[in-house]
Amino acid sequence: MHIGHLIHSVVEEKNITIVEFSRQLSCSRTNVYKIFERSSIDTSTLQRISKILEHDFFKDISDDML
Repeated sequence: MHIGHLIHSVVEEKNITIVEFSRQLSCSRTNVYKIFERSSIDTSTLQRISKILEHDFFKDISDDML
């Protein structure tokens, strides 16, 4: 599973603009695009993203491992 691609798809599904998502994450748009390119991510950042997008990425990762 490529976590960055998954995050990007959830952002698109929820119709959240990159500007809005970057504002909520308190980072630049450039950093958001870098997140979308990552194949892995630290858990604290993933937790923040999960809360912002109201999506359980940890469950997605867990389900993918089975």
